[in-house]
Amino acid sequence: MRHGKKLNKLSRTSAHRKSLMSNLACELISHKRITTTLAKAKALRVYVEPLLTRGKTDDTHNRRIVFSYLQDKEAIQELFGTISEKIASRPGGYTRIIKLGKRIGDNAETALIELVDFNEIYGKTAEADKAPAKKTRRAGGKKKAEGAEAEAPAAEEKAAE
Repeated sequence: MRHGKKLNKLSRTSAHRKSLMSNLACELISHKRITTTLAKAKALRVYVEPLLTRGKTDDTHNRRIVFSYLQDKEAIQELFGTISEKIASRPGGYTRIIKLGKRIGDNAETALIELVDFNEIYGKTAEADKAPAKKTRRAGGKKKAEGAEAEAPAAEEKAAE
């Protein structure tokens, strides 16, 4: 049973786990996507999403709280700069985990964890679907258009007389 088990310990001590999560979060923020094991990716998602939510409002209090978790000035600047602009309208769900299969050396499940708003492939398809907005046609549309063309020359002939 998993009563009260909210955190995956990843077979590490608490200090080692905090350092690991901090390093993975800094790399995710700076590179926008990283490849790691599936267990670490799932633990990282729980760790980094509240930090990304804090990054949406840029004030001293939030910067100090995020810095206490990350301890990396460049990552903090990136988070409160470019990332906060992209995720400002998103209410949550800032990361995506994609399973990649098993690693050759130790058969560990690997996964790609990425920031959702920084994936150009998915972003382009969504915009491409919206761009060519088709106009619906009715069955009798052609007849009406031909009728309008036939009436126009007749009106011109009457005007010429």
